[in-house]
Amino acid sequence: MNLSSFFAELKRRNVYKVAVAYAVVGWLVIQISSTVLPTFHAPEWVVQTLIVLVALGFPIALVIAWAFELTPEGVKRTEEVDRAAAARQPRKYTWVFVVIVGAALSVGLFFIGRYSGRSTSTSRQNASAARTEAGTGSSIPQKSIAVLPFENLSDDKNAAYFADGIQDEILTKLASIADLKVISRTSTAKYKSKPEDLKTVSQQLGVAKVLEGSVQKAADKVRVNVQLIDARADSHLWAKTYDRDIKDVFAVESEVAQEIADSLQAKLSPAEASTLAAAPTKDPAAHDLFLKGEHEERLAESSLKAESYEQAAAWYRQAIARDPNFALAMARLVENRMEIHWFFEQLSEAELAQVRIMAEHALALAPNLAEVHVALGDFYYHGYRQYEPALAEFERALQLQPNSSTALSYLAYVHRRQGQWERCLDEFKKALEQDPRNAKVAGDLPTTQISLRMWKVAAGGAGHALEIDPHATESMRTLLESILAGSGDITEAQRVLATFPTENKIFEGSNYGHLRDMTGERAYVFVFARDFNAALKVCEAVGNSASDDRRHLAARVAIRLLAGDLVGAQAEAEKVRPLLEKRLHERPNDISSMPQLSWVYLALKRNGDAIKLARQAANLLPPEKDALVGNDLLTGLAEIEARTGATADAIAILRRQLSVPAGGSVSIARLKIDPVWAPIRNDPGFQQLLTVEEHVGP
Repeated sequence: MNLSSFFAELKRRNVYKVAVAYAVVGWLVIQISSTVLPTFHAPEWVVQTLIVLVALGFPIALVIAWAFELTPEGVKRTEEVDRAAAARQPRKYTWVFVVIVGAALSVGLFFIGRYSGRSTSTSRQNASAARTEAGTGSSIPQKSIAVLPFENLSDDKNAAYFADGIQDEILTKLASIADLKVISRTSTAKYKSKPEDLKTVSQQLGVAKVLEGSVQKAADKVRVNVQLIDARADSHLWAKTYDRDIKDVFAVESEVAQEIADSLQAKLSPAEASTLAAAPTKDPAAHDLFLKGEHEERLAESSLKAESYEQAAAWYRQAIARDPNFALAMARLVENRMEIHWFFEQLSEAELAQVRIMAEHALALAPNLAEVHVALGDFYYHGYRQYEPALAEFERALQLQPNSSTALSYLAYVHRRQGQWERCLDEFKKALEQDPRNAKVAGDLPTTQISLRMWKVAAGGAGHALEIDPHATESMRTLLESILAGSGDITEAQRVLATFPTENKIFEGSNYGHLRDMTGERAYVFVFARDFNAALKVCEAVGNSASDDRRHLAARVAIRLLAGDLVGAQAEAEKVRPLLEKRLHERPNDISSMPQLSWVYLALKRNGDAIKLARQAANLLPPEKDALVGNDLLTGLAEIEARTGATADAIAILRRQLSVPAGGSVSIARLKIDPVWAPIRNDPGFQQLLTVEEHVGP
């Protein structure tokens, strides 16, 4: 076959010209559509379909160019133009042409596979996860923003709470837009109002845009300055100043949020547009009181001081008194009360009933307010461990506010209690994408990994959280536990402990069940090292609440027992026994007090009462109802059994714990060194436990 003749034939039939023209026009069509269609919010599949059609059309154009020829008389079949030549060689180039068409089809199919595969992959991803891919990823979504802290320019420097509140409310409005990625306030609070290096901020938060602002309040007037900046290029997009009456501040917040949404070309649903325009109250004085409550609540969440929570509650109550229909203030007061219930002192049934009434009233007033659903879910979860209604409320909150890391975190908390480990881990990761500089959120994931005995991974995550906030209590506990339970290296644990702030006792009030939960992690590192005097010193300080005081006294009793100081343990036990017995008389189901009183009874040689009370606690909250505390309570029961001669029962519990995600209380390395197991350590059954393979992972 003469290829030169074939290519000459291609040229004569204008196949070259058609191919080049088609390629140029097709490329232009794709480029223009890729630029223009997203502006009109066209779905991604429209552009992908157009690319596929252009690719498929290429071989078809070649076939037509071969078969037809443009002449002065119009388009004719090539055979009609040159019938004689076609007659002489009717099939001469057919097989070569088939090869070319086949190659063209292969190219077309390559593009189809490339783009359709990409489409399939994209469709499988969660929408919010796709939007929040940045931060640690390779690309930053265009429709992403962080609202940095607003500078307080008021003469009254105590008005910083007002500037913080304006920033937070603008951010909250934006967080309701599903088409945006919006970073949570806790992460943005780590930065200055006007950072010098916006590119670093962009990378750390995973956003393309930042909003800077300032607020100046004087009497009944307010000036709000805002500027939207492309953080990656450090270039201003627009800036505006709003001079309004204080009563019109909500209109300013709505206008700013709408301007940002328009600038980022965010597509808003009617419900989202309504949220942007909504005001939580019509009373400026009630709003001011509410913002003071929010400021105090943030202080309480960082310090975990009961007095700060109570001051925040006082501000919320005053705001509600000014405006009885202030649903947002009610929702925040509900959350405030549940924090007290969970971390400090359990509320009575009558108090819980009042909280429920408030939550349900807020829901009736504002059924489409995300914070109301978070508050009601919080009540179900922290108040009664009613997981299914809690999950329903958190899911609804996430529908109303797709960028809510709070709702995502709560979903993860509930799924962790239910033992849905993989789902829990996934939700914590998504929450961290929304709130990447929040040490609490950053610490939730490694804390969960401790239960799964993923020691090294947990240590890395806890270290990252401590880089964000060196005072992050939960991450301190996690890092120490990853060492003691993972490798059993007491010397390394002591070295790490020495790097932590000395004033932090490294205790989390919502954890209870076994001995380490009573003493706190700092004291128990000394217990591991058999430095019992140092452990006692940690537990001698007065706590922030009556529950703290009872726990400290009970912990000292247990530490003295481990040290072999029975006389000292009995003296301490007589001090705390009336307090704990009174507490359980008033609150018979106060599970946190039961393990403490069990150790007190142990010191007083009331072994039967000690085992009975520890077993009662374990039965009230089994692992099937709470995979975290339930397992801790079982381990606590085994500790009491090990010290009262019920060796076989203790070993049976430990064997079970090693076979499930219970790394927060039992591990092989820890069984080898923890003095709490000294009475049964030489038992053959216990020694056999040290040879089994412990459960790792979900």
